[in-house]
Amino acid sequence: MDRRCEQCPTPLPTMARRHARYCSARCRQVASRARRRAAAAALPRALVERDRWVRHSPTKVPLTTTGRPASSTDATTWSTYATAATSRVGAGLGLVLDGDGLVCLDLDHCLTPDGHARSWAQPLLDQLPATYIEVSPSGDGLHVWGYGDLAHGRRLVYGAGTVEVYGAGRYITVTHRPWHRAPSQLADLSAVLAELL
Repeated sequence: MDRRCEQCPTPLPTMARRHARYCSARCRQVASRARRRAAAAALPRALVERDRWVRHSPTKVPLTTTGRPASSTDATTWSTYATAATSRVGAGLGLVLDGDGLVCLDLDHCLTPDGHARSWAQPLLDQLPATYIEVSPSGDGLHVWGYGDLAHGRRLVYGAGTVEVYGAGRYITVTHRPWHRAPSQLADLSAVLAELL
C-alpha cells in the first residue's frame, strides 16, 4: 500500500517507520503550525487575549515557558498565548485565573469512556448557557469556562461527583479539546454558580 505524507502528496519512503506521517521535517513543522492555528481558533478570544498563560509539567505543576517554576499569583511568570503555545516546555498549557471575572468549573471524572456525561453531571451541564467547555487532560473530566463573581474557589459534592469552582489564585490546564462542539465563546455562569454555592 502506498503511504503518503499527510501534509503534501509525496509518497513516504519505503523504509519509513510504521507510524511516520510526514515525508520531511519541513512538512511536520508546517502541519504542527496549522494544528496550533486551528487550536487557537477553537479557543474563545477572551481566553487567548489574556496574558496569563503558563506551561505545566506531566504532574500539573505550573511552569514558565522557559521551564522554571511558575506561580498562579506572580504575573512575572506568565506569558502570552502565542509564547506559551509555541514553547515545548512541559506537557501542555494552562491559563491563570486572577479574579477579573473569568471563572472555571472543573467537573472531575464526569465522562464515560465513550465521552458522554455521567448521570450525576448531566443535570448541571443541562443548566449551562452556551459557553466554552473542553475535555480535561485525563480525558474523563470537563473544564467549563465563563464569567462570574467568585471570591474563593471551592470543591463541592454534586450528586455522586465533585465540582471545583475557581476564579482566582489558580491555573487551569487547557487542552484545545472542545467537548460536544462547544462554542468558541464565554457565557455568564452567575446563575449556575449561585445554585452550586
